[in-house]
Amino acid sequence: MGVLVIDIGTSGLRAGLVRHDGTLHFLNYEACRPDTPTPGLVEFDAQKLAEAALRVCNLTIEQSRKTDKIVAVGITNQRASTVIWSKSTGKPFGPALGWQDLRTVGECITAHAEHGIKLAPNQTATKAAWMLKHYIDENEIDHRDVCIGTVDSFIAATLSNNQLHVTDSSNAAVTGLCELDAQSWSPRLCEILRVDISTLPKIVTSLGVLGDATALPGAPPIASLIGDQQSSLIGQACITSGATKITFGTGGMLNTFTGQNGPTKFARNEHGTYPIVAYRDNEKTSWASEAIMLAAGTNIDWLREDLKLIDSPEDSHKIAAQVPDSAGVMFVPALFGLGTPNWDYGARGTLLGITRGTSRSHVVRAVLEGIAHRGADMVDAVVAATQLEVKSIRIDGGMSRNPTFVQALANATRRNVEVSPVTEATTLGAAFLAGVAVSFWPSINEATNTWKPSQIVSPDKELDRAQWHEAISRARNWIPALSSLDF
Repeated sequence: MGVLVIDIGTSGLRAGLVRHDGTLHFLNYEACRPDTPTPGLVEFDAQKLAEAALRVCNLTIEQSRKTDKIVAVGITNQRASTVIWSKSTGKPFGPALGWQDLRTVGECITAHAEHGIKLAPNQTATKAAWMLKHYIDENEIDHRDVCIGTVDSFIAATLSNNQLHVTDSSNAAVTGLCELDAQSWSPRLCEILRVDISTLPKIVTSLGVLGDATALPGAPPIASLIGDQQSSLIGQACITSGATKITFGTGGMLNTFTGQNGPTKFARNEHGTYPIVAYRDNEKTSWASEAIMLAAGTNIDWLREDLKLIDSPEDSHKIAAQVPDSAGVMFVPALFGLGTPNWDYGARGTLLGITRGTSRSHVVRAVLEGIAHRGADMVDAVVAATQLEVKSIRIDGGMSRNPTFVQALANATRRNVEVSPVTEATTLGAAFLAGVAVSFWPSINEATNTWKPSQIVSPDKELDRAQWHEAISRARNWIPALSSLDF
């Protein structure tokens, strides 16, 4: 027996089956990349996404049919990406907007100037308003037939043959449209942004049977919805105060579990971190703190695709390992600006300390160490923001398989780094929640006790953090007009 998980990422989606011992089987992946029609615009075909989701789910079910019974379905997703579709047909009214889409920067600035509301263009709020304005003809389309929601909502609708229009608190809390308890939508915010509250999904708990996945063989119950970073947090068993994980994918996302004490506002604090809902059950809401690195694995793509210094991501480890250190070379990975703690959109990637003796290996190692330094920046920020002790760090994502990088992260943070046994721990978190909802596991604690790191890496030397902070100062404010933006 096992839990079927559908994991919708930014550039692709996967389905797999998680058994009672926490192991992942029958994993199937399909690329589903967004389009960028012009710089700053990121959109995708939600209908193609739905069709791909059904294909990977059906493939996993077929492969597992002889050995496993599907007891529940869990859904985890890229957050804030927004879809608008017809309740009666299930078809999208237009292209969905990806979380990186920046077409509503002006609306965010206006909302702050006129109403004192701080929204970021990567949140759902202004995307929903834009889509309603541009896709819905008030004279031709009845609002009662309009559904708008994040990707979890759309996939739940797809799997249930359009019977469900729901989202959970972990997704709702990062939309910019809900109340502080993350259990209801804010009439005031919806009115200001002209988002018809009736088009939004019902906010439910992160675990609990919602309905049947009638679009799948056997119609198993849909029993969890959870945002991708929160799912990774749970998937790596970070459910005690101070427990911390970082997912190093295209970007880097740190989450620290903070417990049941909620925030006084959904806003970035002076340390550059945000409060988020870790998950909600029938009894309580559990919270976490989030820090963000805008570019992590993207820097490895840059080394490979643009500089041609490596032939594959794996080469970054092999080439960097040819030298014992970077020989004083430092790289600030600010290709799209800096996130936590600085939040400087006008900062840019910076390579410092180059001499005539600088080699390809030194540059590649400096890039890996720069990403590790940014990881340490996020750890320092969350410790300052929460006043919690972070004893060790658990990591997943593609870069968690790079030994040179993992060692650099341990050295930069001066903490043990525990590597997830599954590259994408998001799959495990959604499975644990869905399994608990149907009593496959008796509790979250029992489910997460199945997690064991594939390895633990301890610091073996110190990286120069003082020189790193100097490098950061050189990278900041490179494009003043962008640096002045504050979301």
